[in-house]
Amino acid sequence: MRTYPAAVAAGLAGAGLALFAATRVWAVDIEQRPGLSDLRTVQTGAETQPWLIGLAVVGLAGTGALLATRGVARRVLGVLLVLTGAGVAAGAILARAGLDPGSASPVWPIACVCGGAALAAGGVLVARHGHLWSAMSARYERRPATPAAVEPDSPTTGRDLWDALDRGEDPTAR
Repeated sequence: MRTYPAAVAAGLAGAGLALFAATRVWAVDIEQRPGLSDLRTVQTGAETQPWLIGLAVVGLAGTGALLATRGVARRVLGVLLVLTGAGVAAGAILARAGLDPGSASPVWPIACVCGGAALAAGGVLVARHGHLWSAMSARYERRPATPAAVEPDSPTTGRDLWDALDRGEDPTAR
């Protein structure tokens, strides 16, 4: 049962790290202009690979959905988290490969890859062990109506209950 908190923590931390790292500056291009100040252009991971943010948000939402799912649905969600984490890591590698090596910072792409790996690791835990974990209580789930055994002279509707009270009878005493 200790894998449940580990999977949730890995999913949240990995997706959060990937989301944060994708919005940081990954490269700075400086264009020298004679007689003018240098033109500085910054590029984030999200500008290089716009879908990194979308995948990180899917990872956060999928990790939150672990609390509401159970059984096979939770295992399928685990596979989705593995694919999402792999997509984040692959996107970060592709984004870093597309940048000019002299202007790129290695810190944030590596952090984004680590976030994707943590998200994928949490997804593996979910896909492997998720069906064994406890689920939310079924207390508030909708159940089919069951016909109750009603005595012939007992009030059955709200109106009947109020009428019984008006007559001075206790409708709960029966």
